[in-house]
Amino acid sequence: MPTPAAAAAEKPLAARVLVIGHRGASALRPEHTLASYAKAIADGADFVEPDLVMTKDGVLVTRHENEIGSTTDVADHPEFAARRTGKLIDGRQVTGWFSEDFSLAELKSLRARERLPKLRSTRYDGQFPIATLDEVIDLVAAESTARGQVIGIIPEIKHGTYFRTIGLPLEDRLLAALAAHAYTRTAPVEIQSFEVGNLKYLRGKLGDGMHGNIRLLQLLGDAVEQPYDVAAAGGKLTYAQMMTPAGLRGIAGYADAIGPNIRAIIPLASNRTLGAPTSLVHDAHAAGLEVHPYTFRPENHFLPPDLWQGADPRHVNQAGAIAEIRRYLATGIDAFFTDDPAIGRKALDGR
Repeated sequence: MPTPAAAAAEKPLAARVLVIGHRGASALRPEHTLASYAKAIADGADFVEPDLVMTKDGVLVTRHENEIGSTTDVADHPEFAARRTGKLIDGRQVTGWFSEDFSLAELKSLRARERLPKLRSTRYDGQFPIATLDEVIDLVAAESTARGQVIGIIPEIKHGTYFRTIGLPLEDRLLAALAAHAYTRTAPVEIQSFEVGNLKYLRGKLGDGMHGNIRLLQLLGDAVEQPYDVAAAGGKLTYAQMMTPAGLRGIAGYADAIGPNIRAIIPLASNRTLGAPTSLVHDAHAAGLEVHPYTFRPENHFLPPDLWQGADPRHVNQAGAIAEIRRYLATGIDAFFTDDPAIGRKALDGR
């Protein structure tokens, strides 16, 4: 295991560090809307991230989870009031409205809302519809042509085990959608999941990935947690075990990169300032895996207290956010998810 100083000097494995627009530019527009993705691209994102869930009629749409009550105006539609229900999702009881209970046409009648109204502006609430994956790909392709640069797409499969159990598996539909668009047959695509089995399945479908445009990213949750598909099958594997050198070598057998929480790379010290880097980046690189951590957010609320500007948790603290990102860049990460790609770009490029 390297010393903290050695870990801090780690070099990226990738040819260049990439800025990933987390749910688009979700600090600035309602997440997972075409407006959010367009803003991310305009602000310099190298990749945009559509989280994917399924409609009743089998269409992939972009939502962070299948419960849509917190990010749309569905509660204001009396015609859908009776569809409010409770379900067991990934081992958790959730009450609300769910994408799989709506057709695409019905979802298109809804409008997006800000997920974090106590921290972020709600000025765009009610303006944008739910987007399909096809629409996101078309947007990215058009922006790529207009800007003369290739923009990647990093879709996340949400609730893979759950959707499979209700007869709406996402994996093959995702591959079919990517194959159906000329853009995603050649542009960089990185499919991500917190589950393990679906990534292994995709690796089997895609081959070793050495010559294709589609790569795979194993997301890693809190150390004490398990991938839900592992837990559902009665397995014992935890994310903590997956982040050991042996666990990382196992991930390298089916994935190209890991996506840990940023605090797994530089945890907060007892005084809640950034502490010393762990060996995770070094160990992942030793296994041949890139490291794409999540998520950098610009508001004071999400930053270590010593980087705050003033006392307002809502304050968009560009200087503090840049300082935090640069601490992580020094560990050798290969890409990073950010809610504000413009700030990520400044942290990376020094502008």
